[in-house]
Amino acid sequence: MTFKQEIERRRTFGIISHPDAGKTTLTEKLLLFGGAIQEAGAVKNNKIKKSATSDFMEIERQRGISVATSVLAFNYKNKKINILDTPGHKDFAEDTFRTLTAVDSVIVVIDVAKGVEEQTVKLVEVCRMRKIPMLVFINKLDREGQDAFDLLDELEQKLGLSVTPLSFPIGMGYDFKGIYNIFEKNINLFSGDSKKNIEETIAFDDVTNPELDKIIGSNASAELRDNLELVWGVYPKFNKELYLKGDQQPVFFGSALNNFGVRELLDCFIQIAPTPRSKNAEERLVEANEIAMTGFVFKIHANMDPKHRDRLAFIKIVSGTFERNKPYLHVRHGKNLKFSSPNAFFAEKKEIVDISYPGDIVGLHDTGNFKIGDTLTEGETLHYKGIPSFSPEHFRYINNADPLKSKQLNKGIDQLMDEGVAQLFTLEMNGRKVIGTVGALQFEVIQYRLEHEYGAKCSYENFNVYKACWVGTENRKSDEFKEFERVKQKFLAKDKRGQLVFLADSQFSLQMTQQKYPSVKLHFTSEFE
Repeated sequence: MTFKQEIERRRTFGIISHPDAGKTTLTEKLLLFGGAIQEAGAVKNNKIKKSATSDFMEIERQRGISVATSVLAFNYKNKKINILDTPGHKDFAEDTFRTLTAVDSVIVVIDVAKGVEEQTVKLVEVCRMRKIPMLVFINKLDREGQDAFDLLDELEQKLGLSVTPLSFPIGMGYDFKGIYNIFEKNINLFSGDSKKNIEETIAFDDVTNPELDKIIGSNASAELRDNLELVWGVYPKFNKELYLKGDQQPVFFGSALNNFGVRELLDCFIQIAPTPRSKNAEERLVEANEIAMTGFVFKIHANMDPKHRDRLAFIKIVSGTFERNKPYLHVRHGKNLKFSSPNAFFAEKKEIVDISYPGDIVGLHDTGNFKIGDTLTEGETLHYKGIPSFSPEHFRYINNADPLKSKQLNKGIDQLMDEGVAQLFTLEMNGRKVIGTVGALQFEVIQYRLEHEYGAKCSYENFNVYKACWVGTENRKSDEFKEFERVKQKFLAKDKRGQLVFLADSQFSLQMTQQKYPSVKLHFTSEFE
């Protein structure tokens, strides 16, 4: 295949939703269609013994939630599909926001009973800001839920989307009969038997056909005809160009757990979803079909394999081809690096790849060279934009609970902080370590992973901080700055990169500090340079 054909057959997308809407289950079913796994697992179903392929961290299996973004790839109808399954829980939103910098389109999963939830609102806002094309999948139709039209209204009002249904349910919950596929004009009937891998479809070009009454009953078919008439009257026709610009969002209905409506979603998705898109760097716009390789790190994961203490940097290839054993420029360090075993993923299974194309996600073994946001190129100096680092909301002292394991503890904290799980601050006055996180659940994850992956035990102590503010570097020689340092000594710390941080203990003290020392500039994100 030519370079151009390889780009055209790639689809890289993320799945986002509120926790529990069925995102991981949907990911599993997509893999099932790709022939990538033989039996799909569900996150919380006792009948199914196998746990989800995309939840490979032990803590995810115990709690039934996803805490890390996982990367999965498979082939379907000659298309190479890369899925990034993101955590829905708001305590891990930072990981999800970073992942959104690496996708070309998004599938939003909505629970039919709960409708649009707060976490979905935040994530969709980010997608709209970046004009990422979105498809909506309304899940769990085999349960009682809201009326389909009410849900479509909610998507328009709460998320500000402009929707157009490409499939429509026949009944719901107890009366759920199946789905009419508007995109392909056929009907898929629901048997309620999830063991049948792939359902039969019956093609109906004309909904007025009396045969329909025989198959689903006259009441259901009359209701379907009325509903479809409304859909065609009220909603705009699907327009691929508007969808690709992020101005129109197609909607599908189904039940991921029962494998229903998923194939319609996938078949339509591979036809309409964008191929790898161009991306803005600070210097210029980079097109996917350029010959020179460029890519950026959007995630670092320590201990993908607990038996080997390995760290992987996940790189999204933006342009050109990434080849094994070829030297590439690490822009921040200004030096060339070679990679002898770049990995492609299938959840925790990895295989070494010789060549990767734009849109692909490659895992590189990392000995500490990479940070989130780093760029690799064939020599050009480029910096990709838009990978955020937020000011933490929760702060605690971290103490070593086992003095014999202080080396393991320090190494563990170091690696987990590089991964972007949380941020580390070391107090200037006494060298104590403080961990700051975006969500409280991250403290548990850190404690769990330190113990199970590094054999180190830690305990936490409350530390009252309102906000971490990075201190600007200008005017550090001034008398005002020296007084600020002397008076605020016990609130000053260094972050992992050695930048000075002021830990304000309340909103009031932050305002007073800003009034008293106007020349000292305080920033709420670490990337203010």
